[in-house]
Amino acid sequence: MTLKLYNTLTRKKETFKPIKKGEVKLYSCGPTVYNYAHIGNLRTYIFNDLLVRSLKFLGYKTTQVMNLTDVDDKTIKGSKKEGITLKELTEKYAKIFFDDLRELNVTKPDLVIKATHSIKEMVKLIQDLIKKGYAYKTEDGIYFSISKSKDYGKLAQLDRIKSKKARVKNDEYDKENAQDFALWKFWTPEDENVFWETEIGKGRPGWHIECSAMSMKEFGPSLDIHTGAIDLIFPHHTNEIAQSEAATGKKFVNYWLHGGFLTMSEGKMSKSLGNVIYLRNLIEQGFKPLEYRYLCLSTHYRMPLSFNEESLVSAKNSYQRLKNLASELKDDKKKNEKYLEEFTKALEDDLNTPNALSVLWVMLRDEKAEGKYQTLKEMDRVLGLDIFKKDKIEIPKKVEELAQQRETARKNKEWKKADELREKIKQLGFILEDTPKGTEIRKIE
Repeated sequence: MTLKLYNTLTRKKETFKPIKKGEVKLYSCGPTVYNYAHIGNLRTYIFNDLLVRSLKFLGYKTTQVMNLTDVDDKTIKGSKKEGITLKELTEKYAKIFFDDLRELNVTKPDLVIKATHSIKEMVKLIQDLIKKGYAYKTEDGIYFSISKSKDYGKLAQLDRIKSKKARVKNDEYDKENAQDFALWKFWTPEDENVFWETEIGKGRPGWHIECSAMSMKEFGPSLDIHTGAIDLIFPHHTNEIAQSEAATGKKFVNYWLHGGFLTMSEGKMSKSLGNVIYLRNLIEQGFKPLEYRYLCLSTHYRMPLSFNEESLVSAKNSYQRLKNLASELKDDKKKNEKYLEEFTKALEDDLNTPNALSVLWVMLRDEKAEGKYQTLKEMDRVLGLDIFKKDKIEIPKKVEELAQQRETARKNKEWKKADELREKIKQLGFILEDTPKGTEIRKIE
C-alpha cells in the first residue's frame, strides 16, 4: 500500500506523489499572533505535526515552512488595545504560541517566516499581478480582480457561493460572497506608524498575499502540500491559489489538506463566539497537554472533534494507562513486524490515527506478541506522546521542607524524629527512598 491523502481540491483520497521523488515541500498556515491560540487552533498544529512525523516515518525527507502573520487588521487592533507596539504584541503572543506547541510535543517547523520580513517579496508579487492585468489600483489600495482569474474558487467549489461585483478591504469577510480582495492597503491615519514606503505606495499588505509570497520565497512557484484549518478554504486559501497561479502560470499546490473543527455544544470553538478554552485552562484543571494530544489523535484529523470534560477525562485515563503499560515492558531488542505493518497501513490511509491507536492497543493486549517495547517506540515516533518519558513529579513545598528536616534529623542521629517526619510525608502522599545517590522523593501511586 502507498500513502493516500484526502485532497480538498478534488474532494477525494489520492495517491501521494511528490514533485521530487522522496522529498516533500510542505507549507503550513501559521497563527496570527495577536492573542492566545485556543485549543481548537492548537488541534490544527497537532495535525500538522502528525503529518510531518508520518511522512518522515514513511521515508520522506520533509521541509516544512510556517508563517507568522505579524501584520494585519487583527494585530494592529490588538496592539492599540494593549497599548504596546505591533512588534511587542506579536513577539509576546508568538512566544506563548511556541511555548504551547512545546507542551504539546509539536515539532517546530524547519523554517518560520514572519510576514514583516517578507514585504519585498509581497511587493514584487503584486507588481507582477498588476503587469499581467490581474490587479488594479483604487483610492484605498490595490485589489485582485477575481473575474480575470481562471477557475477562481475551484478549491471552495464556489458554484455554491454568490459572486459579487464588489471589493472588500477587510482581511476576513463574508463567507457567502466572493469579491475582489485587497493585495495592498494604502496607509490611513488608523494604521498610525504601521506602514512601508514601497514602489507600489505607502501602506501594508493584505493578509492573503502574505502566504503566497512567503511560500514561493522558499519553495518557488509550486509545492507539494499546503495545510490549514477547514475555515481557511474560503476565502484565504482560495485567494492564495488565484493570485499565485495568476502570477506564475503554474499549479500552486498539488495537495491541500485541511483539519476539522473542534466543536462545543454551541458549535465550533472561536473567539468571536466567546467559547474559547486555552491550553493553560486545561493545565489549571489538572490535565496534561499530552492528554489533550491523545484526545486529538483519537479522532481523524478531518473530522469534527467534539470536546467536553467527559471526552478529555476518557483521553486522560487512556493515556495514563498506556504509559503505565509501557513502563512495565521489557526490551527484548526485537520489533514486531506484523503490528508495525498494520500501524503503517493505518497511517497510509490518510493518516488514520484512530485505527493506528487501535493497532497499538491490540498489540499491547496480545500476550504472545514479541518486540512490544521497540515497536511502541517506533509508533511513538509518529504519535509524539512521549510514551516512555517519565512524568515530572511536582513536589509540594511542604513535602520538601519536611524532607529537609528529616535529613537534618538523620545527620544529628535523631532517628525517632526522622521516622516521624517520614510518616508525615507519607500522609501527604509521598514516600522517601534512601539511595546511594541520596534521598529521593516519590509520589505514592
